[in-house]
Amino acid sequence: MEGGVQKADKTEFMECFNLTWKQPYILRLAFSAGIGGLLFGYDTGVISGALLYIRDDFESVDRSTVLQETIVSMAVAGAIVGAGFGGWLSDRFGRRPSIILADLLFFIGAIIMATAPIPGIIILGRIFVGFGVGMASMTAPLYISEASPARIRGALVSTNGLLITGGQFLSYLINLAFTKAPGTWRWMLGVAAVPALVQFLLMLSLPESPRWLYRKERKEEAVDILRKIYPADEVEAEIEALRLSVEAEIAEEGSIGEYSLPGKLSKALSSVAVRRGLVAGILCQVAQQFVGINTVMYYSPTIVQLAGFASNSTALALSLITSGLNALGSIVSIYFVDRAGRRRLLLLSLIGIITCLALLSGVFFGVAKHSPAVSIEETQLFGNHTCPSFDTTSGMTWTCMDCMRATSECGFCAHAGNKLLPGACLQSDSTVRDACHANHREWYTRGCPSNFGWLALVALGAYIVSYSPGMGTVPWIVNSEIYPLRYRGICGGLAAVANWVSNLIVTQTFLSLTEALGTAPTFLLFCGISAVAFVFIFLLVPETKGLPFEEVEMMLESKDYKAWRGVTRESKDHST
Repeated sequence: MEGGVQKADKTEFMECFNLTWKQPYILRLAFSAGIGGLLFGYDTGVISGALLYIRDDFESVDRSTVLQETIVSMAVAGAIVGAGFGGWLSDRFGRRPSIILADLLFFIGAIIMATAPIPGIIILGRIFVGFGVGMASMTAPLYISEASPARIRGALVSTNGLLITGGQFLSYLINLAFTKAPGTWRWMLGVAAVPALVQFLLMLSLPESPRWLYRKERKEEAVDILRKIYPADEVEAEIEALRLSVEAEIAEEGSIGEYSLPGKLSKALSSVAVRRGLVAGILCQVAQQFVGINTVMYYSPTIVQLAGFASNSTALALSLITSGLNALGSIVSIYFVDRAGRRRLLLLSLIGIITCLALLSGVFFGVAKHSPAVSIEETQLFGNHTCPSFDTTSGMTWTCMDCMRATSECGFCAHAGNKLLPGACLQSDSTVRDACHANHREWYTRGCPSNFGWLALVALGAYIVSYSPGMGTVPWIVNSEIYPLRYRGICGGLAAVANWVSNLIVTQTFLSLTEALGTAPTFLLFCGISAVAFVFIFLLVPETKGLPFEEVEMMLESKDYKAWRGVTRESKDHST
């Protein structure tokens, strides 16, 4: 959900297959760097399942939504720092050392989490992993892009995007595989050390990016690498193309001048085209997160439990569907983004998202309304383990939802024969949970039994199908096309930071919102935000499909510019 995907069409994929078959060295470079994308996806997705078992092992985590949110979101916080540091490091020391350092961070973070004796150490490991995620998100696609032949570059970089969603899908499979293993979450989090070690060893035998070497005046090394990448009859032409491209890039940078970062930003913002482009680019990135995608990707097993599926393994198995649909949506977007256009895909995606979030909200309102009652007789079966807030002598009438909301120290033990019949409201600890399970009952601490759970799964699946091809990938494509070349680095960086910060806000607040407002109102809130995003994207984000960078800049500079009009007459006349 956090990485960019470069567009590529079907012809380019066929060319990619043919060329990599003839020049396997290209595939070796792309695959080795692409493991960074796999790790990125795995470490952002694995926590959703591991969190269920961390809660079981640490009562302090189970009783604190803020602590749960912190365990999840610290990887995002680390990624914000890692992305900024990784960009500087890759420019200063090279793409290859940056990937190797990211692998070390992934490896260290995985080992720390797998051996963590207390929740605070898990958080420390998540921060290390976050540094690695941030660096990989910047450096892996950059290395692939610069080490790939131009005519298949889009396909290879898109493959990195697919590896990210593939890594998320793999994390759900790994989570499911270790549900019965001793240590459960320790294995889930620790497995990430294996691909990190594999990539570390592979990268030690691979060269630096030829483009980076050429820019650092190490031209002979760059040429040697190009001779391994390209067929012999294409090498000289590619060397010349690289020379011209680097010279043009240096000239673009020179046109900005030798300014500090604030100076460059000030100069960029003096251009009306940059200001309009930044508004559109940052809007897309912030909207991508505030429609609530990472509540689904980071907390989908928890959401499934809120819908009435108590079992951890069942929640993980059902959540696998959402991750698979996300990976499928990334593939679909590659084929549609150049046919439907960026703006249309964004708006259609948001219509689907709004509809699905409204449905999810309705499902959870139904779950709350039809929540099973709490029975005094059922509760007294468990002796003195009654929820402290539930008075069995006053004749008070509670439902399961009242039991859930009373305090984090209470749980609901469903009726043994029919989970929809009145059950028991008990104090929540491992002893009571085991006693409930021993009576062949289901134990609930996140949601309540209902007949609406399947509808929540349908809504979640439809949400992912709506999100992934549009809001999932298009914001990154828009940001790669909407800025003038000379300001693309600084503007793209600002938009990426806006994306990560928005991700952190959503991730750190979701469980607290469900606790403070309720699950249904929380999804209704995201639905409202999505509707607002639809209006602003309609008004402020132009179509950039098929437009040269120069024409995009002219469109944004036009005096009668309106995003929904597309290319203005003035721009068309100028281009003809």
